[in-house]
Amino acid sequence: MTEPSTTPAADADAAPRPDQPPIDRSVLSLFGQEPIGRIPVLDVGPVVDGGRRPTKSVVGELFTLSATVFREGHDAVSATAVLVDPDGDEHHVPMTLVNEGLSHWETEVFADREGVWSFRVEGWADPYETWRHDGQIKVHAGVDVELMLEEGARVLERALDEVDRPQEHRRVLDEAIGALRSSALPVPERLQAGVSHQVREVLAAAPLRDHVSPGPSYTWWVERPLALTGAWYEIFPRSEGARRDPQTGLWTTGTFTTAQERLPGIAAMGFDVVYLTPVHPIGTTNRKGRNNSLVAEENDPGSPYAIGAAEGGHDALHPELGGWDDFDAFVARAESEGLQVALDIALQASPDHPWAREHQDFFTTRADGTIAYAENPPKKYQDIYPLNFDNAPAKIYAEVRRVVQVWIDHGVKIFRVDNPHTKPVEFWQWLIADVAVDHPEVIWLSEAFTKPMMMRTLAKVGFQQSYTYYAWRNTADELREYVTELATETAHYMRPSFWPTTHDILTPYMQHGGATAHLVRSALAATLVPTYGIYTGFEHVEHLPRPGAEEHLDNEKYEFKDRRWGEDVPGRTDLTGWLTMLNRIRREHPSLHWLRNITFHGAEDENVLVFSKHGGGAGDGSDRDTVLVVANLDPYAVRETRLHLNLPALGQGLGWHESFTATDLVTGNRWTWDDAPYVRLGPGYGEEPVHIIHVTRD
Repeated sequence: MTEPSTTPAADADAAPRPDQPPIDRSVLSLFGQEPIGRIPVLDVGPVVDGGRRPTKSVVGELFTLSATVFREGHDAVSATAVLVDPDGDEHHVPMTLVNEGLSHWETEVFADREGVWSFRVEGWADPYETWRHDGQIKVHAGVDVELMLEEGARVLERALDEVDRPQEHRRVLDEAIGALRSSALPVPERLQAGVSHQVREVLAAAPLRDHVSPGPSYTWWVERPLALTGAWYEIFPRSEGARRDPQTGLWTTGTFTTAQERLPGIAAMGFDVVYLTPVHPIGTTNRKGRNNSLVAEENDPGSPYAIGAAEGGHDALHPELGGWDDFDAFVARAESEGLQVALDIALQASPDHPWAREHQDFFTTRADGTIAYAENPPKKYQDIYPLNFDNAPAKIYAEVRRVVQVWIDHGVKIFRVDNPHTKPVEFWQWLIADVAVDHPEVIWLSEAFTKPMMMRTLAKVGFQQSYTYYAWRNTADELREYVTELATETAHYMRPSFWPTTHDILTPYMQHGGATAHLVRSALAATLVPTYGIYTGFEHVEHLPRPGAEEHLDNEKYEFKDRRWGEDVPGRTDLTGWLTMLNRIRREHPSLHWLRNITFHGAEDENVLVFSKHGGGAGDGSDRDTVLVVANLDPYAVRETRLHLNLPALGQGLGWHESFTATDLVTGNRWTWDDAPYVRLGPGYGEEPVHIIHVTRD
């Protein structure tokens, strides 16, 4: 990428041109048209919904800015990307013509700090390049020689007089002007002085621009790196430190204090975020029992998503977990371990929630006078009431905003939102923007396993991250197609978060694939995209399903779990070391921190997925780092196959038929590979199902 320059180039259109056509351009509005500009600038990208929503990136994230720029006739035209930082300072980045026939221009850009930026593309006539092209042809042909040399000198005089530039650059132009007019020099030398490499470098740094025509300006929202890149770990705080009395069978709940003791282990695995399911009081009316039973036993804790009881609602803590001092201590301990706390926001209420008593207009009242509970026919959720934003929207907006501020004030800067697609999109647009005014560091993760347009629109209006369909994309074709979509079509506004399992999701692949499925899907989640998450218990390969459902048997949503951390439990698989390794690899290899830098390669076995990551960030070393992943998607059998690698796409200056050193970051093995290496991948430990290769040139 060419470094942005803050030196403004000469804008010939800064003042009205004497040759401006004497027309009233407002007449165009009668036909729904905007003036196109002297040099047309079209199809600028990436933009979201025609510029009605902001384009997104994080600090240091490289992406390609493109546009169609052309003009009439044969005179030279050029294009510049203009980046406007939050202080209003402009940074000019030259663009490159990558497809002359389609007049398609591109450049790579990035932002060096957070805030609301904007960008635009300017098209402009290039009088120097026009002269250089015509002058070389005519002078070599002996046509209008003196005239062309004089016209070159005059163009360079304009470049000297109209554009601010350093003294050494002015000297280069001065000498070229003198040589072009020197009758003592041979004509070829005079011409060469005007088209020399030094002159072209000077004018590339600060060009002479005529008829500068700015395209539309587009909002560009730049956020902190954690909005794109991070490793999440989910816990139910009540299970961390929970104990079951072997005599009575009764449970003692975990607390924020006991949950603190789990934080060093989570941090030691290399996670960045500890995500807490709801920590509020839980209702007793229609409380669910074990495995989503409609009948709860006396000591069943209920679902933490049935929020609200006599002790309070969304702004309160479950009293058995502890008080605010305990919660604040948990957040502080997490921060001291290098972790940030994410909290679940679930906008629904148990029948015992204070809202159900004090704000019945927050809900839907049925013909018999009762409040309607949540349904997704044929499913029924008798323990919760959904909010109805049509009844009292202003009151609901204000109340939710107040609740969110309570948690921000207690150190929570990340929110995982449960089922946001069941609430109005315009509400989320307002809420996220309103919070960002004073707390731009806050990150929102959308848990919207829903139709693509809703998922995409939630991202467009503000959600920094989105759950995805990753859990249900299992074949190589499915993964290639879906990740390509995420890395290209939607990457400028939707950031994916890949989870192999959650407390609600246990797919057939994970149910039946055993430890190998857990190895493969965690490795893919950690390397295909920059943000991924692990639900606690994954490291113990908790994979038994509840009959008839894609969720865990003895689901933690409805009961306590004592996973006996730190104990050697006979027969138990432990993938702690595997997850620690994955997070170490992610931290050590900056190419894995980015989304848009993925390339898929070929394998003769359709059960083997091959992809690489190279570059993607500015100044982080990712331009020198390449990671190549080869994964056996079949959890039951060894797969042997030949790969077909696009070596130039790996970076490192590799040509098509060269070789490179492949260091497997999983096993430490090293091989010399070419563009068609043979691989053998197993279904488990001892013959791992995944190679994570660090690519270096021989």
